Amino acid sequence: VQRNKEAISMKKLDIFKTIQLIIYVFLTGFCIYKIIMDPEVYQYIATNPSIRIICGLLWAVLGLSFLFLFLDFNFFSSFKRDYRDLDFAVHSDPLSGIPNRFSCDALIEKYLDQALPSDIGCIMFELSNVSDINRLYGHAEGNALIKDFSNILKMASVDLCFIGRNGGNKFMALFENGSDEKLDNFLERVYTKVDSHNSGSGTHPIAYKYGRAFKEGTKAGTITDLIALANKRIYSA
Repeated sequence: VQRNKEAISMKKLDIFKTIQLIIYVFLTGFCIYKIIMDPEVYQYIATNPSIRIICGLLWAVLGLSFLFLFLDFNFFSSFKRDYRDLDFAVHSDPLSGIPNRFSCDALIEKYLDQALPSDIGCIMFELSNVSDINRLYGHAEGNALIKDFSNILKMASVDLCFIGRNGGNKFMALFENGSDEKLDNFLERVYTKVDSHNSGSGTHPIAYKYGRAFKEGTKAGTITDLIALANKRIYSA
């Protein structure tokens, strides 16, 4: 929620600066047009030293305004780039590129201290062969496998759910406004993409396990209960 508010604030500031630039350009163009197209105004300025001085000062002020506005745009663009970089560093896992544990916890906090809505679902994943890949081929290959699986989960989650790396070889998919159909659709996408990945040459196969929890009644009265139940079912499936 906070990230959305900050993004909206920056967008409003960007719009304000753009409107300010348009106004400056319009006023400058109007003044130039008036001076060039109105012989009386042009003659009056040309023959009156005091008016020329005033006009010169006004043009200087207008030029400085353009300069400061240009510097504002450069500063604001740099600020937005820095904000995006910082936001990615804080909320995204540097290895996989998907939301990290911090982002997972931030989403979970929305539902803490309240009864679990009936349309919240969770699927927990474990990348089960990454330790073998690390041992046999080195951690660089294990990291590549984590990244490949993360990309699969990210692509499969489009328009369906939030996906994040919950630490190590664990991943969480959280469905808001969920349904059994959405959970099934997501799992089918993951299965299809993993199967395609494993059929390719030159890549280590992905082996994963998952546990799902949705509409559990008294088994999961809170969001933490739901996630814990999904996590438990990874090993009981």
